[in-house]
This record gives sequence, C-alpha cells and structure tokens, in this order.
Amino acid sequence: QVQLVESGGGLVQFGGSLRLSCAVAGRTFRRYVMGWFRQAPGKGREFVAAISYSASSTSYADSVKGRFTISRDNAKNTVNLQMNSLKFEDTAVYYCAEKQGFYGLSSDYEYDYWGQGTQVTVSS
Repeated sequence: QVQLVESGGGLVQFGGSLRLSCAVAGRTFRRYVMGWFRQAPGKGREFVAAISYSASSTSYADSVKGRFTISRDNAKNTVNLQMNSLKFEDTAVYYCAEKQGFYGLSSDYEYDYWGQGTQVTVSS
C-alpha cells in the first residue's frame, strides 16, 4: 500500500519561509515523478511544482517560480518544498502526489497517489 505523508506546515509571517516534506512508503520511490499541489479555501486544486525521478528536471507554477524550490532525496524516500518570501495568497492546504512520467505535470488527474495534506497559513 502506497502512503504519502506530508509534514512541515504551519503558521508563518508574510515574507517568511517554510519547508514542507513528504515521506513516501510502499513504492520504489526513485521511479516516480513527485509533485506538490495546493488548495485554498473555495478554490480548486492548483499545481505548485514537480520533480523528475532523478531530480534532473523540475517544473514550477508561475506564481511560485523564484520563491519555491522542490527537491527530493531518493535514499530517504522524501520530497521537499522549500517556500521562501511567502505571500498571503500562498495560504492553502499543500498536498504531495506521485505519478509516472514527466508529462501532464499540472493536471491533478494525472497523479496516482496523494497525501492527506498539510496546512500552510501566511499571516501579517
């Protein structure tokens, strides 16, 4: 059984930083593309970032480019999202997800497994 468990969410001030982690169990982690999505209250799920098997390729939503960095540690079966210069509009529940193939990255229906989400709230 595949399990994805996010951690690291919380309350952070505007302009601050936060690092999210997602631990994956039950799969050969290094074979899969990992992505981060988020969902703000009253809105649909939004693509944030994705990273290829070997971490040689990454993709970011325009809204986070230059502020967020996705990384992975295949030895520890984890994927991380370093979030800097946080804005109020970054407030959301953040989800990690897993898929096959480095394509269709921004489409949530392309992903096979999802974590339960972790809340990120940016305050003044």
